[in-house]
Amino acid sequence: MRPAPTILHLDMDAFFAAAEQAAKPSLRGKPVVVGGIGPRGVVSTASYEARVFGIRSAMPTAQARRLCPNAAYLTPRFTLYRQVSEAVMELLHALSPLVEPLSLDEAFVDLEAGGVPPETAAVRGVGEQLRGDIRSVTGLTGSVGLAGAKMLAKIASESAKPDGLVVIEPGTERELLGPMTVRTLPGVGPATAETLRRAGIHTVAETAEAGEAELVRLLGRAHGAGLYAMALGRDDRPVVAERDAKSISVEDTFEVDLTDRTRVRSEVLRLADRCVQRLRAAGRSGRTVVIKVRNYDFSTLTRSETLRGPTDDPAVIREAAARLLEMVDTTGGVRLLGVGVSGLADFTQEDLFAQVATEREAEETAKAAAAAAEAEAAGGGTEPHEAGEERPRRWHPGLDVVHEEYGAGWVQGSGVGRVTVRFETPWSAPGRVRTFAVEDPALRPGEPLPLVRGGPADGQSSEPAILPKSLSPGPGEDTGSEVGEEISSR
Repeated sequence: MRPAPTILHLDMDAFFAAAEQAAKPSLRGKPVVVGGIGPRGVVSTASYEARVFGIRSAMPTAQARRLCPNAAYLTPRFTLYRQVSEAVMELLHALSPLVEPLSLDEAFVDLEAGGVPPETAAVRGVGEQLRGDIRSVTGLTGSVGLAGAKMLAKIASESAKPDGLVVIEPGTERELLGPMTVRTLPGVGPATAETLRRAGIHTVAETAEAGEAELVRLLGRAHGAGLYAMALGRDDRPVVAERDAKSISVEDTFEVDLTDRTRVRSEVLRLADRCVQRLRAAGRSGRTVVIKVRNYDFSTLTRSETLRGPTDDPAVIREAAARLLEMVDTTGGVRLLGVGVSGLADFTQEDLFAQVATEREAEETAKAAAAAAEAEAAGGGTEPHEAGEERPRRWHPGLDVVHEEYGAGWVQGSGVGRVTVRFETPWSAPGRVRTFAVEDPALRPGEPLPLVRGGPADGQSSEPAILPKSLSPGPGEDTGSEVGEEISSR
């Protein structure tokens, strides 16, 4: 435990949803839900306006729609979120060489390692300056917690939400933690909380009063001893600049259960290729291939195979994933599939390539044929797109688009051969809505625009950047809140 609150924890406020509100002026101050939009989707982030209705992360999207049918339900745009995250992490690295990212929107910072004096006034000043810099650079808000330990700094940032700063002075930990629920402590999930509840332990103070021996009896030596120390406010974990990933995986949930064995196999092979792409992007290889299969009844099975050495060869991983699938009965229907690689390393075992050399050419040929058949089926007999143009088969709500005449906008909805687009930018007033045919040649996917134009020196402007002046609403003019306000003749 440190004698000064020099560990900082930053947690961006409702990150994904707040980024969407910043990018879409018409959604500011309104409930926004980001996540899977299909019938089996899950909420990733809900804006504070949506949380009023009881919507929370990890909730099924179908349930969220029942609670708040008028919210904007948007597909995640990870390209934008990563751009914002990189800008925030750059600000954190300017404070200290010891920055421990936990996710895109959350990190610990060791201010003492950055030369900040171990005084409450000094660290508070750094935290306030950081909040202002984040707002200037990204247009978003973050909450900051400062304490002498990582656990306490995280609790402080949670108490500071939204858009606040809380400092926990060393020596006040037990007084602060005592009345909090035991679920506040790291590592206490539903199962542990239920075990403690049966023993009459509900709060952090009651956890400390139970004593280490009782907690060890209830939870085992490692978990019990660790929980007792945290209940006393003790946490000596250092801020670690590099967090080594233990595995890399991808998974997909399907709107309709897959019952065709050939389709299930093709999806597993596709996921294996995506997993290899992530593996190579991280500069890693792995020796254990894992598949995950969730059946129609929500039962979940995993199967794994350990190779002779680490590899990042797609053919090797595809072959292993296909073998593992043969061990699973999928006749009842599959709702989710996943492929992962663990046992990560920084090198590859070259002799592994030989075991699939004879199959590689055949597999690549089959893959090309399947892609051609898929493209032909998706085309539905319509005219092909220009070579090199990538157009999504479906226009998902929230995604960026550009129209040759009207400029930049985002998809508000689509269906029955039509796509509705709201034309606005992060710097404009709420924009108008127009509707087009889904195959309108003038409409194409776009790239996320920066949330703040011109950077910190310029800040946000109320003037539109790409939206033509003729489309900007005048005083008292309807901004096109109704879907399908105008139908394009294109």
